[in-house]
Amino acid sequence: MSDALNLPAEMRERAGKGASRALRRDGRVPAVIYGGKEEPTPIHVEEKELVKQLMTGHFMNSIVMVKVDGKEVRTLPKDVALHPVTDRPIHADFLRLAKGAKIDVNVPVVFVNEEDSPGLTKGGVLNVVRHELELVCEADKIPSEIEIDVAGLEVGDSVHISALTLPEGSESAITDRDFTIATVVAPSALKRSGDEGEEGEEEEVDAGGVAATEQGPDADAAEEQEEKSE
Repeated sequence: MSDALNLPAEMRERAGKGASRALRRDGRVPAVIYGGKEEPTPIHVEEKELVKQLMTGHFMNSIVMVKVDGKEVRTLPKDVALHPVTDRPIHADFLRLAKGAKIDVNVPVVFVNEEDSPGLTKGGVLNVVRHELELVCEADKIPSEIEIDVAGLEVGDSVHISALTLPEGSESAITDRDFTIATVVAPSALKRSGDEGEEGEEEEVDAGGVAATEQGPDADAAEEQEEKSE
């Protein structure tokens, strides 16, 4: 499991758009702690520290001990809203964790022993269908990643969720099907699939006139995002 992170915070004395913008100008990020059958706690945290922890790559799957008014609150980050133009954090939500609570998290997968897969060593390609698994975990047993052993896999073989032994305290959030996580495919099969996808994208662009990816965010969108976060 990921080590618990520590995040100093201060209580927010004023609410509203004006107060939130003033905090951001001072290098602070408005935030709230909610859940646990308690009233929401409005706080603000240092932007530089929040960005530093976001850059660890496992912030959203880590227990975060928020220290406010001399007390530590055990939380799980649920959302960090980013400015649509600058990507700076403009608001954060933290879920207060009760003892023994179970929570939904997305945990990244890591593939090991690729050199022991006959399909991969003979030119096959590992086609990853899911880079993360949605799991229900005990709050104090959140794994930082799930290792998947691909030793022995041939071209045409697949890895399904049923083949995994998940860590103690974790189970798949998807229980109605035995979904595929990855397959070993021949390079030619992967290329054909990619070509078909590109043709579909071209048709969609022609039908719509302009591709959505070419439409950049404007100032109005940025303003609307900030207002929603408050």
